[in-house]
Amino acid sequence: MIAFLVYYTTSLFNRPSHILYPAFGIDIPQNYLLHGIDVSRYQKVIDWNDVKEMEVENIKIGFVFIKATEGINKVDARFRRNWLHAEKESIPKGAYHYFIPGMSGKAQADNFIETVKLKKGDLPPVLDVEERYGATVIEMQQKINEWLQKVEEHYKVKPIIYTNISFYNTYLRGSFDKYPLWIAHYLQADKPRINIKWAFWQHSERGRVNGIKTPVDFNVFAGDSAEFQNLLQP
Repeated sequence: MIAFLVYYTTSLFNRPSHILYPAFGIDIPQNYLLHGIDVSRYQKVIDWNDVKEMEVENIKIGFVFIKATEGINKVDARFRRNWLHAEKESIPKGAYHYFIPGMSGKAQADNFIETVKLKKGDLPPVLDVEERYGATVIEMQQKINEWLQKVEEHYKVKPIIYTNISFYNTYLRGSFDKYPLWIAHYLQADKPRINIKWAFWQHSERGRVNGIKTPVDFNVFAGDSAEFQNLLQP
């Protein structure tokens, strides 16, 4: 059995809010059933069978988000390989687009749509927006809306928005509440420090997984397995 260290939030009689799993190299938040990662070319060549087979104390990789595109013409160098091999290993997968606010939202949506062909069992598309790049808030929000609307119209599903808490509170709060939220926040053990509903939480950027030679982002899903299934493409 792999040894692990327990951290208690209030007393020895409470359930721990997070546990350090040496095999994963990070604290894993408790009380979540589904754990996953997100990857891009920075994770280099991934052995997806090793990713699929890794299991520690009943925790395994249950989903993955894969970077697909950026801006109006960039495709991640590892996207096609990652997409194919994650599917081959039957790991539920989703694709994300890194958004550049200074570029046309529609043209960026076209780049994503041309690159990503969703199938039954795939997660909704994701818009990764975390920098303004000099755009005004109004300009940025308008172009975000362009991307979201075009992608939703094409795939017939509401995209997920990924961002960090600071960026969300400063630029997005109240304007995109109808879209599922994937929030990044690394400073709290049991949940992100935000008082709105979220679907996914990126809680670490320093995880370790068999088959991946670099640190990798770790995430949890907020709901149960039935709610997760309802997110997937029919």
